[in-house]
Amino acid sequence: MDIFFTVLNIIAILSLFLFIAFSFLIFRIFNGKSIRDPKYPPVKGTVFDQVFYLKRLYDYQTEKAKTHRTFRFLAPGQSDLYTTDPKNIEHILKTQFDKYSKGKYNQDIVTDLLGQGIFAVDGEKWRQQRKLASYEFSTKVLKEYSCSMFRRNGVKLVKVIFGFADSSLVFDMQDILMRSTLDSIVNVGFGVKLNCLEGPTKEGSSFMKAFDDSNALIYWRFVDPFWKLKRFLNIGCEANLKKNIKIIDDFVRGLIKIKREQQAVKQDSNYKEDDILSRFLVESKKDPEKMNDQYLRDIILNFMIAGKDTSANTLSWFFYMLCKNPLVQEKVAQEVKDVTGSQETEANIDEFVARITDAALEKMHYLHAALTETLRLYPAVPVGGRVAEIDDILPDGYKLKNGDGVYYMAYAMGRMPYIWGADAEEFRPERWLDNGIFKPESPFKFIAFHAGPRICLGKDFAYRQMKIASMALLRFFRFKLANETRKLTYRTMFTLHIDGGLPLYAISRQAYQKV
Repeated sequence: MDIFFTVLNIIAILSLFLFIAFSFLIFRIFNGKSIRDPKYPPVKGTVFDQVFYLKRLYDYQTEKAKTHRTFRFLAPGQSDLYTTDPKNIEHILKTQFDKYSKGKYNQDIVTDLLGQGIFAVDGEKWRQQRKLASYEFSTKVLKEYSCSMFRRNGVKLVKVIFGFADSSLVFDMQDILMRSTLDSIVNVGFGVKLNCLEGPTKEGSSFMKAFDDSNALIYWRFVDPFWKLKRFLNIGCEANLKKNIKIIDDFVRGLIKIKREQQAVKQDSNYKEDDILSRFLVESKKDPEKMNDQYLRDIILNFMIAGKDTSANTLSWFFYMLCKNPLVQEKVAQEVKDVTGSQETEANIDEFVARITDAALEKMHYLHAALTETLRLYPAVPVGGRVAEIDDILPDGYKLKNGDGVYYMAYAMGRMPYIWGADAEEFRPERWLDNGIFKPESPFKFIAFHAGPRICLGKDFAYRQMKIASMALLRFFRFKLANETRKLTYRTMFTLHIDGGLPLYAISRQAYQKV
């Protein structure tokens, strides 16, 4: 009997504790938020409402944005503003750039994965990395090295897909593209050949899985109020995240160690290999204390996140849209033939890919438009944002307080009639063309590559990679969905993965020679 009452007392104490904790949380969410003040954006719920819509989060945000261009979700301690207004976005990313930062809240969430890399830091750390990265990305050597790598991978892609086409087999295009871009970015970034495209390797597969899972688990922290407690106790999703990050760290640090050993035996201290890590290692000799292995790990991993996921995801959605719009697919295929001067009787893969020169890439206006239209509807990073360092007033007249988050919804923006017109939700590459020539839009309207001082340095790098892969594949294949009735959706994470992959059939446009 005593045990029974003891258990009851424990349950009562725990219940009281949970009630107090819940009450405190509610108080923190609603206190001091000026909920009824029309000078602040309308409240559409709390950040925890998003847990219920997590699987379709970006569509949920889109529905809200169609009624209010700027609105709020309340969080403990701050409001999170969400906007699709290009003027607001220009305000936070450019006009008042110094008044907005990544913010401690966001940095706490992403630091375990991104460390002190360029996507996670502000101020002098960001400026120093930006300056170094800007220089490296602008070098002719890196451009030529990366293009050469993209062409070699283009040849491999075609040969891999022919294996499925010859046997009329269904294959997962997203998985193949992920392996291809991982090969490319590891080679360009580290000078190491993983060869994941030829077939999953143990090293490459474990790294890629850890990489993708960490992406999703870190994103979960934004809607999990108990993630810090879970991390402290090393339980649940936080325990899984810790294991995945160790796999990533071991892989990256191993490569850094190998590169340091290789450079140590070089006679010429100014020697530079063409990959990014080797070039950063040379720079690190100028300030070895600051640019240590941890610093290099963070820089390179940030570039890998940008280079692997964004290109593979965009290409996956691109081929999905081509399958849904076969006339567009044929227009791109015809442009490939016209620009490269490729004839139906020519079938050598290596000879064709060699024709994809810089001049040819520049002439591919319709392909560029189709890729950009894909990014408009399926941006690689569906939501981005900043944190206010002072009280401020946005161009649309709404106030926000010091510490409030301001998030721009790239996915929702692509579907807004008040931005793109009545056909906003239609896939129409022609909207980007003026007399057949690609015409860009304001980066604050088309925010897929960020904007302002932090605009993506790898934009041209990404377009080159995507164009080369697209041209190679569409010259030799016609693609169709394995299941025409399946409605594809995304996996909610930092980057816009297709949930469950992209099963396709490839139909050969002609015979080919393997040499």
